[in-house]
Amino acid sequence: EAGASVLLLRACLALLASPIYLLSFLGIWEPFCRKIFFPFILEKICVLHDKKSKKHKEELFSNLPDFRGPSGTLRLLEIGTGSGSNFQFYPPGCKVTCTDINPSFQESLAKSMKKNQHLQYERFLVAAGEDLSQVPSGSVDAVVCTLVLCSVHSVSSTLREVLRVLRPGGAFYFLEHVAAEHSSWRYFWQQVCYPTWKLVFAGCCLTRELWKNLEEAKFSELKIQHISMTMPGMPIKPHIIGYGVK
Repeated sequence: EAGASVLLLRACLALLASPIYLLSFLGIWEPFCRKIFFPFILEKICVLHDKKSKKHKEELFSNLPDFRGPSGTLRLLEIGTGSGSNFQFYPPGCKVTCTDINPSFQESLAKSMKKNQHLQYERFLVAAGEDLSQVPSGSVDAVVCTLVLCSVHSVSSTLREVLRVLRPGGAFYFLEHVAAEHSSWRYFWQQVCYPTWKLVFAGCCLTRELWKNLEEAKFSELKIQHISMTMPGMPIKPHIIGYGVK
């Protein structure tokens, strides 16, 4: 019953978004989305999400200084830095390496760097979360990833890379939207929106149960909290937040 309704409503939504499907079919949408639409829309969404998540992030990142390396410096790698909305939460003197699969964020990233001069920026790498081969093994004290695991091709490969680049005793910080409770209306709508949402928002998957991937990864200690963040008109209310120690 639910399956048929989901398919029917998916078709209606695809019809509404048919110009985008057509552009995608012609190979025009993806490059446009990557260069122009996604950085633009993500900046808008991030402004709203940052307001909602500020207190959560302040709390999450408050123990970052505890993971400083033997040299007293905190070497931090951020996966999917986007426009750099997490910089404000990092401790002064922190050495940041930024990575993103999409080089089109660099303009807004430069603005964030100017605003957050309490940090030292090491380099910007164009890299996918699944392939951080430009980063040596065991070379960072902390890895941060917010609203990124929804759109990587492989969550488990990304977490393997995270564990590789972290030094033993280093920490991985995350804040991600996840699938809603299966019996809920919210999950029903996540399933309806799934294909169109994924196309419009550069591969973002609405129904990933990321806490399961994190539990399966080889962290020696894992703290996960399930929280709700209401984003008006968006099917991404359930989130997980926390950190894992290598």
